[in-house]
Amino acid sequence: MNLKPLGDRVIVKAVDQEEVTASGIVLPDTAKEKPQRGTVLAVGEGRWVDGARVALEVSEGDEVIYSKYGGTEIRLGSDDYLILRESDILAKVVTTSKKGSKKKEMAGAAA
Repeated sequence: MNLKPLGDRVIVKAVDQEEVTASGIVLPDTAKEKPQRGTVLAVGEGRWVDGARVALEVSEGDEVIYSKYGGTEIRLGSDDYLILRESDILAKVVTTSKKGSKKKEMAGAAA
């Protein structure tokens, strides 16, 4: 990918949603909700506040939850990406390990 976001923008690739419900029903693409979770692929240099650049709170490789209708969707080749402002990102998903098992939970929230 040859994109570098500007300012406080972030490029995200949406994580594929589960295609089968808990009861075993397979969902077609037209019945799926718009994804709200993705992986950060690139980040801008940050926003300007009082003449100083403030770095973004997310970095490449972070998994994030973002606003359902935030950002701009783009297609490069056969891949779809989303360009978001940092303010459209609602949370970072952090991975913690307990006794050898990996568990994902939202930053600052207990599962």
